[in-house]
Amino acid sequence: MAAYRRYQSGGRRILIVSYHRVVEDFTGELQRSIPGLLISQETFRRHLEGLSAAGYEFAPLGDALDVMAGRRVARKDLCVVTFDDGYRDVYRYGYPILKQMGVPAMIYLPAELIGTDRRFNHDRLFHLLRRVQARGYQPLFDVLPTPATELLDTVLSGRKRMSAALDDFIGHYPSATLVETIQALEERLGPGPELLPEQGDLMDWDEVRCMAKDCFEFGAHTLGHVVLTHEPIEVVEREVRESKAMIEREAGITVRDFAYCNGWYSDDIIRVLIRNGFRSAVTTEDMPNRLGDDPFILKRKVLWENFSVGLTGGYSRSLTVCQFDDCFGVLGLREPVPGWRPQHAPLREVSW
Repeated sequence: MAAYRRYQSGGRRILIVSYHRVVEDFTGELQRSIPGLLISQETFRRHLEGLSAAGYEFAPLGDALDVMAGRRVARKDLCVVTFDDGYRDVYRYGYPILKQMGVPAMIYLPAELIGTDRRFNHDRLFHLLRRVQARGYQPLFDVLPTPATELLDTVLSGRKRMSAALDDFIGHYPSATLVETIQALEERLGPGPELLPEQGDLMDWDEVRCMAKDCFEFGAHTLGHVVLTHEPIEVVEREVRESKAMIEREAGITVRDFAYCNGWYSDDIIRVLIRNGFRSAVTTEDMPNRLGDDPFILKRKVLWENFSVGLTGGYSRSLTVCQFDDCFGVLGLREPVPGWRPQHAPLREVSW
């Protein structure tokens, strides 16, 4: 499988893996957080060990881009480790492992949220939906904006798992609708500090600077984690330009790389990135990167804890290596989700 992928890729595999949160207590965190964002410290360490054993050399993103563009030749297959969102537990639990093992990494930051007490819209919605679910349906929820009613109905009816329903919701609506839904749910649930999730806090700028001094790299992930394909082009321009400027100013580094929120991109967004001095952007399309590919649609394999859980419920080295080697894709057992979307398309009618 690995040899076939090398042939497909033009001689060397360039695997970019993506994580979100590295947590100390996976089982405990699973009770209150979006599952697909989590990986335990132990599994994360095993992933890095497994990648090395599978023949990959860990490389900074810039080295991988040079190989893809033909500016240098790699002696081995390359793996680039990336993190989206700048969660603080990456600093607490992932950073020490990376540093100990000498593995470089790229962290994509939602610049406006770093160093604040704010939480992501997706984490806030997940937390509020769990509170509604625990309380049970009440007449107070009858008068809600239509998108919020649809989301609540889908979750409470059990037609979809909460995380799946939330993914679909974020995929359909712009940031303004997410905020409106959060506000509506908070009003019905009543005032109180418990409306804001305790978990999901983000790094501060001192932590970013500390990692940057150890040669870890940082890219932009918009200002406030905005799915740019939902927004007009003037919002795209501001989110791209100002996120880059803020990270450069606060961390004292040059920002040249970008991660699309939700992995979604458009031709218009790529043009904005190029115009603002970026050299690359990553998607969440789980496909091989090939020599000569466009650096603004880099493919990534998004991983979490359950990608490595075998039939017995424990860590499976064989399954994990199959994930890294993309055995299921080669065999046609899964279809990658494309990230290209039309820019600022009219909202589709939601069908549940």
